[in-house]
Amino acid sequence: MSCEDCFKTVQHSGTPLGKTETIAGVPTYVSEPNDAGAQKKILLFFSDVFSPFYINNQLIQDYFASHGFTVLGLDYFFGDRMETLVKDPAFKREVWRGKVVKDAMEHTPKWVEAVRERYGTDVKYCAAGYCFGAPYVFALANDASFNLAAGAVIHPSSLLDHDTKALKADIIESCVAPMLFSCAEIDAAFPAEARRQTEDILVKKKAEYYFQIFSGVSHGFGSRGDPSVDAQRWAKEESARGVLEWFKRFTA
Repeated sequence: MSCEDCFKTVQHSGTPLGKTETIAGVPTYVSEPNDAGAQKKILLFFSDVFSPFYINNQLIQDYFASHGFTVLGLDYFFGDRMETLVKDPAFKREVWRGKVVKDAMEHTPKWVEAVRERYGTDVKYCAAGYCFGAPYVFALANDASFNLAAGAVIHPSSLLDHDTKALKADIIESCVAPMLFSCAEIDAAFPAEARRQTEDILVKKKAEYYFQIFSGVSHGFGSRGDPSVDAQRWAKEESARGVLEWFKRFTA
């Protein structure tokens, strides 16, 4: 399930430092730390619908890379750019989303496997999913054989049943990796009721988890908030800092 805020953005400014590579046939944004030769900490970045090549997302990936992570963001949209698509009067959002979900489900597992072949198993893997990207974090966090060091979902979507709007509780119940949830007070895709139910499930199963909840911001704040608004800028920056520290805790 998506919401109106999934498709809204305020474009940020800056100079991306990463490069484009193709991994398992998928365009990938790669941002490496200064000591790239070490490559002991790999961060898989699952972007929102604006793609890992959107400037806002590139800058976030570069931020994590500047703190010692090799960051890889796959473009499961294969070149589609939301900031361009939304300007087309003929653009049908839900039709497009259905297509890209199918593509992402097909290509993401192959891409993840190719990344593991490239970097090996003698490294620690983390995964961050913003909005659209959340389910792909859970796919790894729920797979004990992958041995994900830690995961994070930032204003996640697709955690509610499309018809009933109920939380897909099995996704949370199956989680075996430490998980961070960075949440907005105002979020139709992950409302307070679902958030509290998620916490109840995690408490019951004695999981390792961490919730950030930011007042005065809406779904999308972590990557597409307005930096000219103090509350939005602070929430975005604090969210990224919290995710970073969470990952550092489990990759030390």
